Amino acid sequence: MKDKALDWAIFADKVVRLAGKKVIELKEESLVEVTYKDTGELVTSADFASDHIIREAITSSYPEHGILSEETTEGVWTNDIFEGPVWIIDPLDGTVNYAHHLPHFAISAAIAVDGIVWAGVVHAPNLGVTYVGIRGEGALCNGVKLQVPQSRSLSDSIIGTGFPHDKEKVHSALARVNLLSTHCRDIRRFAAPTLDICYVASGRLDAHTESLSPWDVAAAGLIAREAKAITGHVGVVPSGYPAEIYGEEIVCANPGIYEELLSLLRSRI
Repeated sequence: MKDKALDWAIFADKVVRLAGKKVIELKEESLVEVTYKDTGELVTSADFASDHIIREAITSSYPEHGILSEETTEGVWTNDIFEGPVWIIDPLDGTVNYAHHLPHFAISAAIAVDGIVWAGVVHAPNLGVTYVGIRGEGALCNGVKLQVPQSRSLSDSIIGTGFPHDKEKVHSALARVNLLSTHCRDIRRFAAPTLDICYVASGRLDAHTESLSPWDVAAAGLIAREAKAITGHVGVVPSGYPAEIYGEEIVCANPGIYEELLSLLRSRI
């Protein structure tokens, strides 16, 4: 599979850049339409335009591959959806930021085979950065190799986190924030988890933790691990569900603070 991973990474890099160019063009031309999902979550025409570009490219180049996308995958999937080669994409992570002219948003694409992620790219067009990870080959940011720096103690660390779209679940997230705030230097909430996890890979954050979806963690998680960060979960990964794609209560951290942070988060269970 390693011989294919580089080709997949090159392909993913190309398509997310094309999608990134499109979402920037739509914004510059004031052609972005805002609607809402049934859950109340904001979605824009740029999300769907990006999704279309990426799906069309995958269907054309890899017609036998599956696709799992935030915007066009319907219903509740079963574990067998991850069997074989599957592209896991977030056409526009940080949609609220994008709609409100904030710079932290990204397009993410990863490919997993039987639940093992082999290549992933996270492209932030407004910030001018592209993160690439290839299994066993390391991670890059704009062509420069990433290596997680030696961590400070947890008490001196900057931790990223986030909040769910479902307001009924906010109380749990606030409890996490209270816990983190009293045990680390400070917290950050950029509201684009694919970038937050990549920031751990580049040392901008010492860790990131929140409950996420497969398209948030597939590419970014690989990039972080290839930069020698550690990813895991506060709770138990359901039987048969690929751990590398499971986003609930994910923890991505510098190795120097990972165990201490995980123990802290588990103390509130």
